[in-house]
Amino acid sequence: MKIVLLQTGKTADKYISEGVADYLARITRMTGFEIITVPDLKYTGKMPPAEQTLREGRAILNCIRNDDYVVLLDRKGKALDTIEFANELQKLLLMPKKRVLFLIGGAWGVSEEVYKRANFILSLSKMTFSHQMVRLLFMEQLYRALTIIKGIPYHHE
Repeated sequence: MKIVLLQTGKTADKYISEGVADYLARITRMTGFEIITVPDLKYTGKMPPAEQTLREGRAILNCIRNDDYVVLLDRKGKALDTIEFANELQKLLLMPKKRVLFLIGGAWGVSEEVYKRANFILSLSKMTFSHQMVRLLFMEQLYRALTIIKGIPYHHE
């Protein structure tokens, strides 16, 4: 099974881009992994946030296949500790799906349609982080979970 990170917009901050690139290299040595970026919406200066999430939602849904298992990253989701996340990921990787897709929405969150499409909603924290920062946090946790699954020393418990 392939793991996909679906995100909206480019990563703006250099330190986040560099961190994501570092974990991308580590993760792709361990498993099939891809990052898909939905392009930023144009001309959003006067667009209401609800309209932005609706339009982003349509673009996000266009990237999701019918047979994808979709995990939405959202602070309102279920919180798992690192070992629990590794165990859940291991179960997902054994499913008869082609892809498990982790989804990070935009600055205003995701549309109701995207929430409905999610198979699971996962919280990285009850705190709110920028969608840019979540990319790096998720990549580190994904790498950490994969090292736990594969028995590679990285995580200390």
